[in-house]
Amino acid sequence: MTTIAIQPILDASGQRSYRAVYGDKQSIGKTAGQALDALTNQLGETEFRAILVFQNFHPDQFFGIEKQKRLSELMELWRKACDEEKSLSAELQAELDSLVEAELNATAERAKFLMQQSE
Repeated sequence: MTTIAIQPILDASGQRSYRAVYGDKQSIGKTAGQALDALTNQLGETEFRAILVFQNFHPDQFFGIEKQKRLSELMELWRKACDEEKSLSAELQAELDSLVEAELNATAERAKFLMQQSE
């Protein structure tokens, strides 16, 4: 089954949107559903099956406030670069990739924790 992470992100003005990530593919939407739809279109999925887990996206022991803020900042820079048909610098892109991976790992750890709590 395909695992996709969907995260809320805030731009500089505080406007919320959502980013869906699978591997090296990402999409942005005004809603989580729009982000998911755009990403599944990129993946070429003709039949999409999923288990959806929603969380409140507040900082926690798995992914703290500083990492969340930096991820939002980098995503804003990434969106601006995309809008201008540019790329982030290699250093910023590496930092963004690292934070995305850290958030995905945190999501897995959070899910594992929640499963243990429900047993």
